[in-house]
Amino acid sequence: MSGFTLPIDNVEYERLREVMTRWHADAIRDSDGTKLDDRILELGLKVYKTYLTTRNDQQWAKDHKEELQQLYMMSEPTIAFHKYLIIDLMKGIFKEQFKVNPKDYHRYWQVIDRTTGKEVGHEKWFYDDEKEVVVLVDAILYHEYTVNFLMYQIWDPTQMYNHLTNDWGDREHEMPYDMRHPLTNSHIKGYLNEWLSEHPEVDVVRFTTFFYHFTLIYNEMKKEKFVDWFGYSSTLSHEAIQAFEKAKGYPLKAEYVVDEGYFNNPFRIPTKEFLDFLDFQSEFVCREAKVLVDMTHDHKKEAMMFLGDNWIGTEPYGKYFEAIGIDSVVGSVGNGTTLRMISDIPGVKYTEGRFLPYFFPDVFCEEGDPVTEAKENWIQGRRAIMQSSLDRIGYGGYLSLALQFPEFVDVVERISNEFHTFHEMVQGTKGYKAPFKVAILNCFGKLRSWQTNQVAHALWYKEIYSYVGVLEALSGMMFDVEFINFEDIKQNGISEEIGIMINSGDAMTAWSGGENWLAETVITTIREWVYNGGGFIGIGEPTAIQHQGKYFQLFDVLGVDKDITYGLSYRKYHELTKEHFILEDIKTEIDFGRGMRGVFKKGEHTTILAMDQNDILLSVNEYGRGRGVYIAGLPYSAQNARLLQRAIYYAAHQESELMTYYVDSCEVECTYFPEVKKLAVYNNSFEVQEAQIYVRGEVKHRVTLNEMDLIWLDVE
Repeated sequence: MSGFTLPIDNVEYERLREVMTRWHADAIRDSDGTKLDDRILELGLKVYKTYLTTRNDQQWAKDHKEELQQLYMMSEPTIAFHKYLIIDLMKGIFKEQFKVNPKDYHRYWQVIDRTTGKEVGHEKWFYDDEKEVVVLVDAILYHEYTVNFLMYQIWDPTQMYNHLTNDWGDREHEMPYDMRHPLTNSHIKGYLNEWLSEHPEVDVVRFTTFFYHFTLIYNEMKKEKFVDWFGYSSTLSHEAIQAFEKAKGYPLKAEYVVDEGYFNNPFRIPTKEFLDFLDFQSEFVCREAKVLVDMTHDHKKEAMMFLGDNWIGTEPYGKYFEAIGIDSVVGSVGNGTTLRMISDIPGVKYTEGRFLPYFFPDVFCEEGDPVTEAKENWIQGRRAIMQSSLDRIGYGGYLSLALQFPEFVDVVERISNEFHTFHEMVQGTKGYKAPFKVAILNCFGKLRSWQTNQVAHALWYKEIYSYVGVLEALSGMMFDVEFINFEDIKQNGISEEIGIMINSGDAMTAWSGGENWLAETVITTIREWVYNGGGFIGIGEPTAIQHQGKYFQLFDVLGVDKDITYGLSYRKYHELTKEHFILEDIKTEIDFGRGMRGVFKKGEHTTILAMDQNDILLSVNEYGRGRGVYIAGLPYSAQNARLLQRAIYYAAHQESELMTYYVDSCEVECTYFPEVKKLAVYNNSFEVQEAQIYVRGEVKHRVTLNEMDLIWLDVE
C-alpha cells in the first residue's frame, strides 16, 4: 500500500486535477474551516473527513456549559507582604480561552505555601467570585503562595490556534465539551451515529483525535504561555476526580496534576500518582474511543486517528491503544524521529504521515521558504522510511496557499514520486537489520517510544538538541530499536537480544533517570550485563545523581565521572588519543552541541577521543568483556549520525559487521532489502556526493549522486 492524501479548499477545479495527477493523490481531505463540495467528491478518490468529537455541536456546548472540558491551572506565584494576601487567578491567562469554575472549590482546589511546600488549610482562605481572586486571611509574611484551581475551557485550543494564526476575525469561538459527563457522553455517541448516516460520501472518518487536547495555555498577550504535547492537565472534571478515587483507592489531589507548575511535562521524573492518573485517563479514553470506532465500522467506514490535537489518553504505545480497533493513524512528520513514532505504531492496518510544511500562512508567505523546509523534512523523513515505512503520505492545511509557489509544487511531485517508487521496489518487505537490538533506557520506556527528549512535536530547543539528535540518527539506521524503563530491568532483567543500551539526557530528568539510579537492582544488573559482554553508551549526563561520592552512578562502566566542583581538589590527568575505530569517518571537528563541563577520566581502561580544556567530550572504556562509550552531546548531523553508528558497533564488539551494507561518505546512506535483493542508496545533502558502496565488506559500487538523489541497485 502507498498513497497520497491531498488537503482541499477553494482551488480552481482544473488546477486541482492537475495537482492531483502530479502528486499521485488518491485521497482527499478537508481542513479546519473547509468543506468538500460535490464536484470534488465526483472525482472518485477516497474521501477523508475530519471529525471533531468534542466540538462538532456548538449548540450543545452553549446549552451545557457546566459540561465543558476543564483544566487544572496554577496561579502566578505571589509573595505575602501582608497577612491579608490577594491572589489574582487570571493574571497572565488569556481570558477568551478560560473561565474559572468555582463549584465546590474548597473540595477541588488547593492553596500551597511554596516556601514550605505545605497545603494551606481551608479555614485560612476563600474565593471571591466577582473579582476572580483567592484571599488568604492569615498568610505568613514573605512566604510564596500559589493556588491550584479548575477552569472551564471556553475556546478549543486547536480552533483557537487556527483562528489566531489564520486571522479568522469574528468567526465563532468553539467550546469543547467533556465525554466524562453522562449526558454529553450519550450526546457524542448519538451525534456521531447521525453524522455517519448523513455522510455516505465519506470513506475514512479522521477523528481529531478523540476527547482531550494536549495542554495549550495562552497568556494575556494571545501568545503561548505553556505547551505540553504530552500534557494531561486538560482532562479534568469533578466526575473524573471522583472516578479516579474509586478506581485507584485514593483521592486525586490537584497538586498531583499541577506538579509545582511543571504539569508533569515529559522531562519530569513521573511520580506514582501521575502514572496512575495517566493510566486511569488512558483506560477511559481508549474504552470510549472503541465505541465510536465500532460505530464507524458498523457504517462501513474506516476509522483514522490523528496523532495530535485531542490525542491525550490514546498514547499508541500504551497498553490500551490496540483495543480501540482503529484502522489507521496519521500524524505530523517533523523529522525522522516523529516519522518512526508514527510508522512503528502496533495494531493498525496502515500509517500515514503529514509532511511539513503545513500549508499555513506562517510559511507560505513572502518571508517564508517552503521549498527548503520541504526538502529538509523529506531528507530526514526518508531515512526513517527506509527502516520503517509509512504506508501513505500527505500534507495538511490549505492547498490554495501552496499553489502560489510553483517550485514547491515541483518539490512535492519529486517527493511523491520517490515515495511511490520506494513501495514499488520493496513490495512490502523489510530492510536488513544488525544482529543485535539497541535499547533506549529512560523513565517511560515503551510508552513513549520515539518521544524521548521532545518538548513538543519536533520543535528545536537549545536545551535538548544535543539529545534529540541521538534518536534522529537512530531513526534512519539499520537497527531494531527498543525503548525500556527502569521497572523493566527490575522485573525482567535485560533481554539477550539487546546488544547496546543507551542512556541520554540531562541529570534529574525522566530521560536520564534521576533517583532511579539509586536502585541497587538497576545498577548491579547493568554492571553484570556489560561485564559479560554488553555495550553501554551514555550521552550528556547519563546515570547522573550525586550519591556516595559519585555523579555518574555507572562511572565504572563509562570510564568517566562528572565533577560538579566537589572534587576540584583532586588533580585530573588526561591524555588524548586521536585514532580510533569510532573516529575513522570523521572529517571535520565533532559537534557536541552544548557539550558538558567537568567530565573526567575515572578508570585505567578509559581512552579519551575528544576533549575541550581538559573536559572529556568523547571516550571509550573496556569493562570486563563489555564496553562503555561516553559522548557529551550529539546534535543531529550526517557526521554525528556516522559517529553514533560506529560507536554502537564498537560498543557491541561488532566492528566487523559495520561494512555489511555501508557507504564511505557520511552524507550518503544505504539500506538493503534482502527479500527483493534491492539496495537503496540516498544522498542526504543538497550537494553532489561521490561514494563507494560496501556489500558484505567489499566495495561493489562507486556512485555519483546529485542533491537528494535516491538510486536503487541490484544486489545478489
